[in-house]
Amino acid sequence: MATATKEGLMALVGTEVGVSDWLTIDQDRINKFAEATGDYQWIHVDVVRAAKEIPGGKTIAHGFLTLSLVPMLTKGILVIEGVKTGINYGSDRVRFTQMVPVGSRVRARQKLKSVTPKSGGLQLIDEVTIEIEGETRPALIAELIRLLYF
Repeated sequence: MATATKEGLMALVGTEVGVSDWLTIDQDRINKFAEATGDYQWIHVDVVRAAKEIPGGKTIAHGFLTLSLVPMLTKGILVIEGVKTGINYGSDRVRFTQMVPVGSRVRARQKLKSVTPKSGGLQLIDEVTIEIEGETRPALIAELIRLLYF
């Protein structure tokens, strides 16, 4: 985990700023996400069918569930002093590169790609990779944009 001042952010551009703790993806979390989004596709929620029809025999997390975990997983990886508010500004690129079977543990790896002045604050672009424990290919790679105001 890293700490930076507004002035010190530029020195971190191009570097990995940290890695989160592991989080287990359980069926309850997957079911709650299905309920919240209305996405009840069987590959996510039908444990019996998944055991028969999915390689590995387990349900898999929604890709957007994995993406939705980014704020929780990256919280505290890079603490920037003096920030009054931060706004999610979107993403330039999101790729779901590997399924996340129920019971997997995931974590976030964050790299600061750029810092530029914008709208009276700073625009940061982070590359966030969600890794799956024991897998070589990540579950997700995303370039996420945020605005910070001091």
